[in-house]
Amino acid sequence: MGVPAFFRWLSRKYPSIIVECIEQKPITTNGVRVPVNSADPNPNGIEFDNLYLDMNGIIHPCTHPEDKPAPKNEEEMMEAIFECIDRLFRIVRPRKLLYMAIDGVAPRAKMNQQRSRRFRASKEASEKVNEIKRIRSELTLKGASLPPEKPKEDHFDSNCITPGTPFMARLSQCLHYYIHDRLNNDPGWRNIKVILSDANVPGEGEHKIMDFIRKQRAQPDHDPNTQHVLCGADADLIMLGLATHEPNFTIIREEFKPNKPKPCDICGQLGHEMQECTGAEVNQGDETNTFGSECQYIFVRLNVLREYLERELQMPNLPFKYDFERVIDDWVFMCFFVGNDFLPHLPSLEIREGAIDRLVNLYKKAVYKTGGFLTDSGDVNLDRVQLIMSELGDVEDEIFKKRQQNELAFKQREKDKKKLSLGIGNNKPKWIPTGQFAPTRIGEHVSPVQNARYEAYQMRVCGQNYHTSGKRSSQEMLESMMRPENSTNQVMKRKRESAEDDSDDDQVHDEVRLWEDGFKDRYYESKFDVSPDNLAFRNNVALQYVRGLCWVLRYYYQGCASWKWYFPYHYAPFASDFINIGGLSTEFEKGTTPFRPLEQLMGVFPAASSKHIPAPWAKLMINPRSPIIDFYPEDFKIDLNGKKFAWQGIALLPFVDEKRLFKALEPYYDCLTEAEKKRNVQGDNRLYVGLGNSGYNFIKGLYTNHVLFDAETQICIDNMRGMVLLADDCVGDGATLPSPINGLPVRNNKVYCARFRDPKYSSSFIFPARKLKGVREPPRVLKPQDFDHMNRNTGNTWKPKIGFIPAMEVVTLNDAGRRILRHYTNYNGVSPPYNPVSIPQSLYPAHHGYRSTDYQGRYQNAGSSQFPMMPGPWARGYGTPHNYQQYSEYQQRNNYSGQQYGRNNYHNPQYNSYGSQYNQQRNYSFNYQGNSGGSGANRGGGWGRST
Repeated sequence: MGVPAFFRWLSRKYPSIIVECIEQKPITTNGVRVPVNSADPNPNGIEFDNLYLDMNGIIHPCTHPEDKPAPKNEEEMMEAIFECIDRLFRIVRPRKLLYMAIDGVAPRAKMNQQRSRRFRASKEASEKVNEIKRIRSELTLKGASLPPEKPKEDHFDSNCITPGTPFMARLSQCLHYYIHDRLNNDPGWRNIKVILSDANVPGEGEHKIMDFIRKQRAQPDHDPNTQHVLCGADADLIMLGLATHEPNFTIIREEFKPNKPKPCDICGQLGHEMQECTGAEVNQGDETNTFGSECQYIFVRLNVLREYLERELQMPNLPFKYDFERVIDDWVFMCFFVGNDFLPHLPSLEIREGAIDRLVNLYKKAVYKTGGFLTDSGDVNLDRVQLIMSELGDVEDEIFKKRQQNELAFKQREKDKKKLSLGIGNNKPKWIPTGQFAPTRIGEHVSPVQNARYEAYQMRVCGQNYHTSGKRSSQEMLESMMRPENSTNQVMKRKRESAEDDSDDDQVHDEVRLWEDGFKDRYYESKFDVSPDNLAFRNNVALQYVRGLCWVLRYYYQGCASWKWYFPYHYAPFASDFINIGGLSTEFEKGTTPFRPLEQLMGVFPAASSKHIPAPWAKLMINPRSPIIDFYPEDFKIDLNGKKFAWQGIALLPFVDEKRLFKALEPYYDCLTEAEKKRNVQGDNRLYVGLGNSGYNFIKGLYTNHVLFDAETQICIDNMRGMVLLADDCVGDGATLPSPINGLPVRNNKVYCARFRDPKYSSSFIFPARKLKGVREPPRVLKPQDFDHMNRNTGNTWKPKIGFIPAMEVVTLNDAGRRILRHYTNYNGVSPPYNPVSIPQSLYPAHHGYRSTDYQGRYQNAGSSQFPMMPGPWARGYGTPHNYQQYSEYQQRNNYSGQQYGRNNYHNPQYNSYGSQYNQQRNYSFNYQGNSGGSGANRGGGWGRST
């Protein structure tokens, strides 16, 4: 879901939710690439169970990247997709399930946005191609060196990443091969299950994943402590993760880095825009260039976000029982007002202006009057929403005026910066002597002047051309000499004023002017083309918007309520228009079905992308006599709607009438080829299991026992339930699967594939938005100082935990460090002025299982007695003067957990030393390394204090 600036706002306000991923990369030894064994323990310190991939977030950057050269052909695109999945798998290392979901046919409410994106992408691509041709022709006339121009058919049309196209069918075949190859050959894949939900399965990728999680959570034997990781860059994944109410839910995504360098579309070089291109370098060859660095992945810990929200959304003395899970649902609902893929955001709400904080403050005040929470498992109480919208409507005038003031202040600051930069440029000396009369440093030898008359002439010429050299042409200099006297300043003043007037043109053309009185009348007249006195129309727009909010919430918590519903306007109403919404029905038409893939293509594609559509159908997009030709305008208006950039504007496209569309397509269904008919059906998910999986024999038995092809069989593998059916593309035991790209075939296959369907529930079943019984809360991460971090300049020096397990960084000294220490402490064989101090035995109760010897003995028993104990100043402070508390008291006060992180705090075997065992039981160790002989973080062999 595209919610601009949401993730940036979230990560800045709640910084501790972000954790950088620890990634082990393949190494090359003697020219041989050694892969990473993903079966080893996870270097991030936690073992994850399920990894879900929103595949469209992988497909798009791999097929048409922005910060590096694009793949040359489709084969390179597929290899890039494989490498990206491999990298994510190495980082997460799921132990039970890998779920790969590609966007299928979306609900009608989302199709309108897809239609807008694809029409706009086609228009921008056409304009870009024309601009490249123009610039290339100009550079060619100037004699610039240019790389060969790509043929027209080589330009990749990103619109082909849509269900029903031949590209998506080939992608599904390639992923089918990829899964077989990894399950047969990669030890990290051998024991897991893989589900592939390709483009023929209806639904958006992330929502197919959510449907799977919801239906598995409703099973009686579901493990409530499952570790989930969802990969995707859309902001709505955060809301979807919170909506599951799973305590161990993490999102992995690329770290956002603004202003990444992009190669020029003409010469392929960095450092300039296409409009500034001067041609390629003469000696530039055809070698492959890699621009920018490899992206860094980060974890977004939703359990930490829940801690932040729990503190921020505290509401003491409520007239009803406080339930934090219900409050989380209300917070998710309020985020829909600032933007989502199905509704335009309200005019008065902008994330950059603190819209979510404003809504939260209104909510915390109004909830005392509502008598309850706003939502309940996807159902909305509109009477309570009415109170919050009324409060927001009362301050709309103030919001618009404040926005205008900020905009004017920003423009004034920009003008002041330009004036300041011009002023700095004009402060240089009028003339600097050159040649023999040039200034010299004090003390330098000064040569006698030679040919003084000629030197004086050169100085006069340099002085006249000082400000004009290289900046003004001879024609401009001639015109400047012909101007009337004292007219220069007036001309320059007029130019400056005209430039300032141009910067304010956007306000001149803004018909609505939200900051002025009467903005509502102007808004509806300009955007909806209705008279100002048509109050019934305004009320209808508001009611449709409220129904949209109910649909979106139901979609997030219960699944798609209606495949046919959509918001029938391009613009949103004002908050003050939400009047008498309490009696509005929130029920939607049941039994609706999604479009078929090729029908969706006709609903979202422009005529320029007709090559991806069957030829008989494509004629309907370009034939002037087509009954639906009005669905495919060649040009359309983009309304900036108060924004600055075209991509922020609204594409004013006509809405598709599905009845007219289906009627126009009806005579052409028989003209489809067999391959096109196969792409136009609604398919099933694919379940893959390898030889090491516990369900392997069961799936294999379906084929050996010759079960009917369409017979559903219940299955339960590692507490994952569902229905399986035979698949026509199952390779079979010992068979060979050829590679669809330039790769090795899969020989002696041991992987079985079956169609998979989620458990079935009645249409009236409500998936409860609650925590499940038996759930174990992950250890608390935040301290009170973290909540004060939002108040800057508090002097907070405490650092939050930055990993999934307590940090164990320690400081050690190597041999060189010890020699330096001896030198500066004057220790030359003489007895030191201090001795190592033993830790009191009272700090080590008998039940800890440690031997009651001295500190040095314990340290040596930990496996680090390579060097003799050398006293030093770092040994101070371990005696009785420190008032150490008993473990239980310390744990209670500092909120440290004695149990493992969740249930998956596995440690690397190399760390299974005495110190590691001690940390597992106490999560606390003393900062003493002594003479361990190592450098860096020796986690297992020494004592270190957690930081």
